[in-house]
Amino acid sequence: MVAQTEPIMVQSQKVEGGILRKSTLVLQEPGGKYENVFACTLLGTLATTKYYPGEIVHASLSFNASEYNGVWYQDVLATDIIKLNK
Repeated sequence: MVAQTEPIMVQSQKVEGGILRKSTLVLQEPGGKYENVFACTLLGTLATTKYYPGEIVHASLSFNASEYNGVWYQDVLATDIIKLNK
């Protein structure tokens, strides 16, 4: 785990009440400081959990690509995260 943004409230039509917490988590693959780094989105209760730099986590990720006005975007959503002991 590299970094996490503070959760913010966002509008969502997919949840009851229309408001959802959202946070961004920056993860790095195991192996060393030059391994791949990527950002993923945390939603709901996952976004309220605090993760700290250097923590080792196991994350289940969902990937989705979508096109908007001729530009393609890649979304990475963390669907489950488990903190592991060092």
